[in-house]
Amino acid sequence: MITIIGVGHVFQLSDNIKDIIRSRRPEVVCLELDPGRFHALTEKVSRGSVPLQYRVLAYIQKRMADKFGSEVGDEMLAAVGAAREVGAQVALIDMDSTRVFAQLWARMSFKERLHLIGGAFAGLFMTKERVEKEVENYEEHQDVYIEALGDGFPTIKEVLIDDRNKFMAANLTSISSSHSSVVAVVGDGHVPGLLEALKPLEVETVRLKELRRPREPSAGGTEVSSSFWYHSQ
Repeated sequence: MITIIGVGHVFQLSDNIKDIIRSRRPEVVCLELDPGRFHALTEKVSRGSVPLQYRVLAYIQKRMADKFGSEVGDEMLAAVGAAREVGAQVALIDMDSTRVFAQLWARMSFKERLHLIGGAFAGLFMTKERVEKEVENYEEHQDVYIEALGDGFPTIKEVLIDDRNKFMAANLTSISSSHSSVVAVVGDGHVPGLLEALKPLEVETVRLKELRRPREPSAGGTEVSSSFWYHSQ
């Protein structure tokens, strides 16, 4: 069984994610991270030489997370902590982000680049209320949002979503072939594509809309060590 948890990287979801992992006690917890991002997140260091567009988007995410009293990556750190508690291994299943963003910029049309820069600039001034409204609209009309992204930014959808969905799905398929219980923590926008790519495997989902509901108290676990590896095709 694979359980996919769809998260929003700017929201405070740590406690709910821990509860899910503790209750399912998987053998492996998979993260939408590559080794470079994992190291930067766990060691609290910068990525060093990364494309400018990556730094810009990361800065916007940080600004939005600040509005919600969280830090980008908190949900991943929570998953790692819960994995240790239940004795699960941690696997990094995403593509190398530096190469992904370099490829994205090289393949984008001039029009797409202008729209991306304009959208990034507008994102700097989005209020917490506006972000909440956009997320609520997304949760109610996910297919419309994904379709609109493909219409307006076809390269972004292909490189940042579709290609990575295939890569992560292949890794999840490989991991699940030798482990009976797997939990994957990924951005909620990846969930529909992963579900399609993982057919006919048995997959359970916990979506962002469910995670953002008030949590119920749960019993804590006993902390033990866990191992970690990077899994790629």
